Amino acid sequence: MSLPNKQEKVTLDTFMRGIWEENPVFVMLLGLCPVLAVTNSTMNAIAMGLATLFVLVASSTLVSLLRKVIPKQVRIATYIVIIATFVTIVDYVIQAISLDLYNALGAFIQLIVANCVILGRAEAYASKQKVGASIVNALGMGTGFTIALLCLGTVRELLGAGTILGVQIFSSNFEPWVVMILPPGGFFVLGGWLLLFDYLKHRKEQKLLNTEGAVANGS
Repeated sequence: MSLPNKQEKVTLDTFMRGIWEENPVFVMLLGLCPVLAVTNSTMNAIAMGLATLFVLVASSTLVSLLRKVIPKQVRIATYIVIIATFVTIVDYVIQAISLDLYNALGAFIQLIVANCVILGRAEAYASKQKVGASIVNALGMGTGFTIALLCLGTVRELLGAGTILGVQIFSSNFEPWVVMILPPGGFFVLGGWLLLFDYLKHRKEQKLLNTEGAVANGS
């Protein structure tokens, strides 16, 4: 299997890329099925985010370690087997820790195997980079995914139940927006966050253009 000669140097950008520039949810729009399905509470969002983060880091590490010995013809199947192994570990761990949480997440724990964020990192990055860079990049992507889940889960629980992590935030006079903890609420909140992310991105680009224009005019 031929590998590119260029190896990425591990920098802060290797980690931060997955949080901002290549955020799996808010920029790349990947893995939206669990994002919309399990974020009706903050706890569910945290649990799914951490489970995905573990599988992403562990699978990227192993893929990077084995990148030179995995035959090109069966690489995707091999990646799926590796990912499924770590998903099985996560499945049993969550089941052992809390049956209520396990039941709340339902089949979406097992469906981490099909999460295109994880398989995409294995194919596009871990299979081409050394272990250190693969781990840092996976940590960034996993953290970005977890932050996205947390953003949705917190807003939906707050508006849908008036609580965060089960702690009452609003007074007893607050009328919960029940739609927020129902499936349509996931689309509403995701749309709001996407608008905010897009606004911040364009604002940053406009500031950069203004700065470049000022420098050009000054010269």
